Amino acid sequence: MPALVLVFVLVVLGNIEPAHAIPAFARKYGLPCSACHEAWPKLNNFGQVFKDNGYQLGNDRDAPIYQQPSYWPIAFRITPNWHREHDSALPNDQSPTGVSGVSTQGFDLSGMDILAGGTLHKNITFLLVPSADNQGSFHFEAAWVRFDNLLKSRWLNVKFGKFELDNVISEKRILTLSQNGGLYQAYHYLPFVDPTQTGSLVLPAGAPGEIGVRSTAFGLGDNQLGLEVSGHSRNSYTRYSAALLSSTDGDVGLPTSRGYDTYLTFSQAFNAGSLGLQRGGAFAYFGQSPTRFLTQSGNIVPGTGFGNRNFYRVGVYGLIYFKKLDFMPMFTHAGEDARLTLGFPSDGILPTGIHNPTWNGTMVEAHYTATPQFIVVGRYENIRVSQQLFTASPTDLGNLNSYTIGYRYYPFMTSRAGFAIHNEYSRVRSVRTSSLATNETTDSVFIGMDFIF
Repeated sequence: MPALVLVFVLVVLGNIEPAHAIPAFARKYGLPCSACHEAWPKLNNFGQVFKDNGYQLGNDRDAPIYQQPSYWPIAFRITPNWHREHDSALPNDQSPTGVSGVSTQGFDLSGMDILAGGTLHKNITFLLVPSADNQGSFHFEAAWVRFDNLLKSRWLNVKFGKFELDNVISEKRILTLSQNGGLYQAYHYLPFVDPTQTGSLVLPAGAPGEIGVRSTAFGLGDNQLGLEVSGHSRNSYTRYSAALLSSTDGDVGLPTSRGYDTYLTFSQAFNAGSLGLQRGGAFAYFGQSPTRFLTQSGNIVPGTGFGNRNFYRVGVYGLIYFKKLDFMPMFTHAGEDARLTLGFPSDGILPTGIHNPTWNGTMVEAHYTATPQFIVVGRYENIRVSQQLFTASPTDLGNLNSYTIGYRYYPFMTSRAGFAIHNEYSRVRSVRTSSLATNETTDSVFIGMDFIF
């Protein structure tokens, strides 16, 4: 226990997401992992160029036909860990007020990723990531093929399948892993529905058998299904991508409707001499989601969604370097049609006092890369609701603040395997969202052994 206390103090002072860092690439080209990573899985610009080029260096080792038969482009990643979770207002029947603070702690496993990627042929790239939760239930986190350098131009590459959106601030390469800190809040925030205002709300009756659906359940950090066109300059200082996506939030089997979403992004970098490479960019996601579904015996019939209404996410970001210290600021603005939030028929007239909810997010993440073997990370995020769903709701309802701090120490990182000792503390506070309309705070302490081989 004293050792755990010591590590906890280091965390305070100082659910795994898949990351596409594959030691097989280093084995293939005979390069150290530090050639592509500032600190695994965070990319440097060389790694960004390698990724943009379709995991190719442009030499005779690119095509797999020239590789030794023993070469196998695959890696496994998992993180045994100890973690503690605390919720300040967890609903339960034993509390006189209906909620109470509850903590859980113990040893655990993260999910596991099997990462296979590389070239099927020169200028034909692939990535396949079967991923399991910590109970061993598998799904396909990513599965895509990309045709690189079409018309002999790096400005025209086409990707097809399930893939991460071209977010330079990548949630799949995030350096924090805890339940609270292992995601970007701005990528997943959804408007809070004030329960004190819904009691008297009467939804219009749909056709017999129809059922309403509440909330978009969309996450900008989720991998999506679709087609992406992208391009970049020789050094990847200038980058763009445009994607046409199924309106399913990456779920397979056409579960929602026949709609399509659009994602656009552009970024520009410049070299600031001894300070390092600086980058700025912008992105926009325009999506739609159904408000009604047909039913059979009271159950939703998959793929029969209709009455689509719109939602959007737009943002700007930067990657700012001061030698070993770097910052990732990001500002986002988002909104959705109130009918999505309420499951209200698309052709229904909204009652007085209901508006399309909108919100803004601000984030600053900082990294101090002391050495290639040690990096400290800190992040602050806030969400501020600019327009509530209900006029009568408090103006700060659903506002959110999040803090994360931690470090990763790499005893080794070779072309055969990587290992990181990962310690982290994260805290999220949301305003008036408990069942008693009070503030709710969740805390995570995470001590993990993150390895890939």
